[in-house]
Amino acid sequence: MTTTLTTPAPVPDGLPDYSPAAAGRRPADSIPAVSRRERLLFGRQPRWIRPSAALLLAVTAALYLWNLEATGYANSFYAAAIQAGTKDWTALLFGSLDAGNAITVDKPPAALWIPALAGRIFGFSALSMLIPQALMGVAAVGLLYLTVKRVSGPAAGLLAGGALALTPVAALMFRFNNPDAMLTLCLVLAAYLTTRAIEKAGWKWLVAAGAVIGLAFLTKMLQGFLIVPGLALAYFWAAPTTLGRRVLHLLGAAAGIALVAGSYIALFQLTPFSARPYMAGSATNSFLELTFGYNGLGRITGSGAGMPGGGAGGGMGGNVGFGGTPGITRMFGTSFGGEVSWLLPAALILLGAGLWFTRREARTSGTRAALMLWGGWLLVTAGILSFMGGTVHPYYAVALAPAIAAIVGIGSVELWRGRAYWPARIVLAVTVLDGSAWSAVLLGRDASWLPWVRILVVALGVLAALAFILRLDNLASVPAQVRKAAAAGVVVVSLLAGGLGSAAWTMATVSQPHSGSIPTSGPTASAMGGMGGMGGGIRTTDRTDGSGATDDGTAGAPGGGAPGGEGTASSELTALLKSAGTKWSAIVSGASQAASLELATDTNVIALGGWNGGDPYPTLAEFQAMVGRGDIGYFISGGGMGGMGGGRGGNSEVATWVAANFQAQTVGNSTVYKLSK
Repeated sequence: MTTTLTTPAPVPDGLPDYSPAAAGRRPADSIPAVSRRERLLFGRQPRWIRPSAALLLAVTAALYLWNLEATGYANSFYAAAIQAGTKDWTALLFGSLDAGNAITVDKPPAALWIPALAGRIFGFSALSMLIPQALMGVAAVGLLYLTVKRVSGPAAGLLAGGALALTPVAALMFRFNNPDAMLTLCLVLAAYLTTRAIEKAGWKWLVAAGAVIGLAFLTKMLQGFLIVPGLALAYFWAAPTTLGRRVLHLLGAAAGIALVAGSYIALFQLTPFSARPYMAGSATNSFLELTFGYNGLGRITGSGAGMPGGGAGGGMGGNVGFGGTPGITRMFGTSFGGEVSWLLPAALILLGAGLWFTRREARTSGTRAALMLWGGWLLVTAGILSFMGGTVHPYYAVALAPAIAAIVGIGSVELWRGRAYWPARIVLAVTVLDGSAWSAVLLGRDASWLPWVRILVVALGVLAALAFILRLDNLASVPAQVRKAAAAGVVVVSLLAGGLGSAAWTMATVSQPHSGSIPTSGPTASAMGGMGGMGGGIRTTDRTDGSGATDDGTAGAPGGGAPGGEGTASSELTALLKSAGTKWSAIVSGASQAASLELATDTNVIALGGWNGGDPYPTLAEFQAMVGRGDIGYFISGGGMGGMGGGRGGNSEVATWVAANFQAQTVGNSTVYKLSK
């Protein structure tokens, strides 16, 4: 950015310019010779860079792995699917909720593959499932560091990586088993590959980025495509080649997306139903319907396709777990604000300033290309999440965290280098003051939690802003060493002003376990178990040691069972299902209930009607055929919203037929019908 500020200026004291562009400007004889050992340890760069990056990764790993076993099975819905993948390769390939391959989870399966493979290697447990998620977080931080470092140097990379690691929703999701951990890693990897492609118009890098975006689609469908406009715009604008080749390269990237995503779609659609599970979340057993219906346009518009079973998902008004009211301020509201918005105001200021200060740079400017890439990612993703009228949860915002962190890293360091000029100083002062004030607002939403932190961050923000405006780090009357120390002090105060609130919130998040289907960050662990529990029925007692038993001796779902039920799955029920001896020990309405019973009993349980009991599987005829073959041991009454009372398709018909043809019995606190002879 500094090249556009009136006249060129040397880099001020306090932050040497180690960006790749600056390295290319230095003559070869200015780079000190190093021994082979030093080159292996530190590379051809200052000694502090590699150790600093290693420290960033080590601290991130410690943060994300610390006391991870306390989380237990986290979201039992995905835990059961991962467990199924450790037992059966078809379940692993298609993302089946049970190893008998009755019905899938209502998502594509890619996020389940790595933890399921880990479970196959090390044995299925809470840790074999969650450690891969945490390592994905470490990898995402490392990749973000490398990506930003290529544009603005190691200091910017460290700042960006640290900001991502200390974003509360990132710490939450990288310690959980929802698909968002792998999604975020894929998105950051795609940005890294695109950045490499932009440098020398490398079409192979760009095609690889497309392939990774295809993998992101197989992780969480259309959400994986939200970064495409930003990446494509950056390459189209800045790649150092002709217009025709830029277009051709982008078409190659689109082919990479289509190859990876399309191959799996074709595999799923062409596989006979008898050889794979039913596609949950669809009315026609179709992957494409799930893509463009429940998991696609339905989530955006809030139409009937926005929830499985055809229910309306419309944002649920003021419900914090469902995003609150749609609108331009949603990312700052009570639902999303504490998850991801700590540095969002700073990122928006720095993005605008950066694009303005680089407006006269060459088309191929790396800094402006990076701002286009990350800015496009941020604006498109935040815009969609803000105005979605369908089902949306606060933890979706983890997809924003890398873009916010990257913009803060690039913008802050580039403006710092140009702080000899008053426009850069004013922007830095406004950014840090605004960031500290917003942190105080977010901290104030839990007024009883560490109130002194709010006061401290505001005071630090005021001090840092004054230091920028008055140039306290460049007083001509003091020695150079003092100026360098002052510059370092300004940097430290600025980092604390902008990051202390987010870091504190993150530490509060990792200090306690989370469970259920809608976890949230912050000092008070909270989670909703999901729609499956709204209608009552089976609920297993939470436990976090991964043992499969609860503190009171009843069988439970470690780390979060289905919520909202009436009582717990008793030891009598779990013992009964373990002794069933059939392909599926039981069938119960709703996936949360089925998942919890699978984890507690280590048997296969059919989720009648899928996630909330509303999918048309199995139909009455299919269910009667299963019973006739002796495939199902027991029907458990109650469960999700479909339950005994209805649901799309044959759910209520199944319940009615069972009640008319089989004898009910009470097992523990559940009403059970024995189906097998």
